[in-house]
Amino acid sequence: MFKLVIIPLSLSLALLTGCSTSPKKAAPHKIKKVTHQRFQSVSKEQAILVQKGKEREYCHVCGMKLVKFYKTNHAAKEDGVQHQYCSIHCLAKDIKEGAQLENPQVVDVNSLKFIPVTEAYYVVGSKKPATMSRVSKYAFKSLDDAKAFQSKYGGKIVDFYSAWQIAKKDFK
Repeated sequence: MFKLVIIPLSLSLALLTGCSTSPKKAAPHKIKKVTHQRFQSVSKEQAILVQKGKEREYCHVCGMKLVKFYKTNHAAKEDGVQHQYCSIHCLAKDIKEGAQLENPQVVDVNSLKFIPVTEAYYVVGSKKPATMSRVSKYAFKSLDDAKAFQSKYGGKIVDFYSAWQIAKKDFK
C-alpha cells in the first residue's frame, strides 16, 4: 500500500525547481561591453579641442560631441572667440545665419591636426558615413592622401569652396 505524505506547497515547489529557501548571491556574469566606433571618431587624447568653457566638447551649432565626429571637425574664430563644429554642415549653417568667421580650419583625416580649409583637399561623397548630412565630406592636407582615400572609398576630390557649396544644399 501507498502512504500519503503531505508536503507543504512552498517546499514542494522548491524541491521541484531546485531552489533553496536561503538567498544566494548570483554568480557574477562577465558582460563584455561592445563599442562600435564610428569612422569619424577618435579617442579624447587624439582630439584637439579649441573652444573654451564648459561646452568646449560640443559642436557650437548642433551640440553634438566633437570627439565622436572629430574627423569632420571644422573650427573658426568669430569676434576673437574660437568655435568648433562637428562638420562642414554646421559651419555652413553658422555662416548662413550670419556668422562672420575668420581663419576657418578643418581636421586632416590622417594627421588629426587642424589645417587651413584653403589648403585642404576634400573627398565628397565617399562610402564612409557623413556627419549631419547624407553626403560625406572628409578633408586631407595632401592630394596624395585624398587620392588614396578616394581609391579605397570612392567620392570626388574638390576644394573647400566646392565642398561648402555642396554642404549649403542641405538647407534648401
